[in-house]
Amino acid sequence: MHASDIDLHAQGAAIFTDDMAEPAGLLHACPVVSNIAHGLIERIDLQEALEQLGIVTILLAKDIPGSNNIGNAAPDEVLLAEKEVVYQGQPIAVVVAESAAIARQAAGLVRVSYSELPAVFDARMAHAQGLHIAPPRIFSLGDVDQAWQVCDVIVEGSAASGAQEHVYLETQVAVAYPLENDCLKVVSATQSPSMVQRVIARVLDCAMHQVEVDVVRLGGGFGGKEEQATGWAAMAALAASRVNKPVKIRLNRGDDMRWTGKRHPYDADFKIGLDKTGKILAYEVCFYQNAGAVADLSLAILERTLFHAGNSYFIPNVRATAVSCRTNLPPNTAFRGFGGPQALFVLEAAIFKAAAALNVDPASIQQKNLLQEGQQFPYGMQVENCRAQRCWRQLHESFGLPQRQRTIENFNASHSLEKKALALMPICFGISFTATFLNQADALVHVYADGSVSVSCGAVEMGQGVKQKIRRIAALAFAIDEARVRVESTNTARIANMSPTAASCGADLNGQATLLACRQILQQLRTVAAGLLGGDAGPEQISIQQEQVFLNGQPMAIGWNKLVSEAYLSRSALSAHAHYATPEVFFDRSKEQGRPFAYHVYGCAAVEVSVDCLRGTYRVTDVSIVHDGGRSLAPAIDRGQVEGAVVQGLGWMTMEEILYDGQGRLLTDSLTTYKIPDIYSAPEIAVEFLDSDNPAGLMHSKAVGEPPLMYGIGGYFALVKAIRAFNPGWQAEAIAPMTPEKVLLALYECDY
Repeated sequence: MHASDIDLHAQGAAIFTDDMAEPAGLLHACPVVSNIAHGLIERIDLQEALEQLGIVTILLAKDIPGSNNIGNAAPDEVLLAEKEVVYQGQPIAVVVAESAAIARQAAGLVRVSYSELPAVFDARMAHAQGLHIAPPRIFSLGDVDQAWQVCDVIVEGSAASGAQEHVYLETQVAVAYPLENDCLKVVSATQSPSMVQRVIARVLDCAMHQVEVDVVRLGGGFGGKEEQATGWAAMAALAASRVNKPVKIRLNRGDDMRWTGKRHPYDADFKIGLDKTGKILAYEVCFYQNAGAVADLSLAILERTLFHAGNSYFIPNVRATAVSCRTNLPPNTAFRGFGGPQALFVLEAAIFKAAAALNVDPASIQQKNLLQEGQQFPYGMQVENCRAQRCWRQLHESFGLPQRQRTIENFNASHSLEKKALALMPICFGISFTATFLNQADALVHVYADGSVSVSCGAVEMGQGVKQKIRRIAALAFAIDEARVRVESTNTARIANMSPTAASCGADLNGQATLLACRQILQQLRTVAAGLLGGDAGPEQISIQQEQVFLNGQPMAIGWNKLVSEAYLSRSALSAHAHYATPEVFFDRSKEQGRPFAYHVYGCAAVEVSVDCLRGTYRVTDVSIVHDGGRSLAPAIDRGQVEGAVVQGLGWMTMEEILYDGQGRLLTDSLTTYKIPDIYSAPEIAVEFLDSDNPAGLMHSKAVGEPPLMYGIGGYFALVKAIRAFNPGWQAEAIAPMTPEKVLLALYECDY
């Protein structure tokens, strides 16, 4: 019986890239990186490094046979800097040596002389200087300027959310193997195998079919290996092609943190107008995204920020402007939520400020403005199968929120140095790649003569359970035991032109392609079964249930193994390749209107905190959630995804603070200085799935990877409420994360 990825993880038997047996003659690579944020390269002195024992070669930009360009969305990123460096940690050279230790030591001996240039690290400052990745974009609905005239309350303010480190367990790693006929095989820890293949072919000036990229699994990704695994794999490939030996590159934790990008920090200005009942009439927001030094995925992330500017609320008049600002930090990149969380945080900050002006609880404004069926998003798409209000109601009913709120009020009245608070966080998140062409996938399915099944597709397993879901889809399609099904590594030689495993679309796209391929084979098997049964039996009368052939609902004496064997002997096709493209998705960027998403995921969370008002310490004690998951393909996996995402979101909002010094050097470059949630800080999390259906989803399921992270935003605003219960005069602008130091200052100051 074939074990699943989940079984292998539980047994400690799962193999990752760094665990693979080292081939004979394996060499190791280490980059030489910039130690300044911005400057011109005047001289690179390799002499001392080349004199070290065990050094094979040191590669520079001039040694690249093809294009020194690894940019995907924009051609503004080089593999190795040649004339100018634009951030600390930018690769300049690649040292290849007999061991990783020798390579790292020699990299430190390469002397680079610079002529330093001014550097910018703040998005607002970059915007003021006109340093943009691209021109600003605007999404709008209604007439905002006219709407201000009828508002009873108008508040303005700013909000800022910080960067976040991915902290995947497995750091960036790749191994490149030279093959015959000038070909390469690259084992890479990437979410984007086809992009790695395409970029390596570009760098080496060869055809894509000469580069095979294989991904067994990742030890976590969270978006940090969607774009940023590519450069390291390209360095290994460049080195392997030059020395004609296998080459491995692996970053240690500190280097990985210093040299790779984070979740984008955002600054924003907002203005929100309401009537006296709390109905939101107008909302204007301007987002300043800190992109870092090159485009990476910043523009796509910025676009999703605009798509989610209204979250789970209907606002009849909206104007959302966003601009991606170029700074001299490592290029910020994809992170779970992909720009959506930053937008939701700003709107919740606006609602909380408006609630203070109206002297009401923010929940009353949230509830009054929840989306309803048939309303319109600012980007033109109609609200369909809306679950916003259902989730809100069920959360209150299932978790007794009115009583919990009364209990908190009674507690606060009787405790002077400890305060509790509860905040609500509704969410609405669109599912699809917003780059329409990425909404496609292929699958190759083999049924072997012994009845076992192999599935190849473009989904990369990184702990989210996508292989288990695809395994289940194949098993359900054929009505066989899951143990018969194996999902292969993700390989560009088997599946071409695959989209990244990202945007919570991995199971949706690749699962649909797998289902189509299985159905092609199933049709062949039904035809074979009808022939075996003879008489008037036709394929349309045949079904397979529990590994047995049924005719018109009645079991026949033909099992799965016999059916497959007979199909093979009759020369029927037992392999199929299928292609799936998400229907009815499109977006016109000239008008900023369209239908960019296949469907939306809804949900609502109640986040409860307790604050020690003497010390400023706090605990997020309970998170109660009603989540719209459709008909789940794997309830245990989906529950785990919700719980993990919530903890990650709470970390971003409360303790995970990224700090740089005045020269752009990362200060929080280890897990002693950068704090992430652990099991002791994790709250009690209760998840109730909404009883719902999703005709647009895979077997009526819904994606689950990214949306639940945004429940964690409620933790920030619960802390705000608890602080105000102790210090009612505190009215500072929203700046996340809300660390214990900030809480302590807020408890005893009117601002910080």
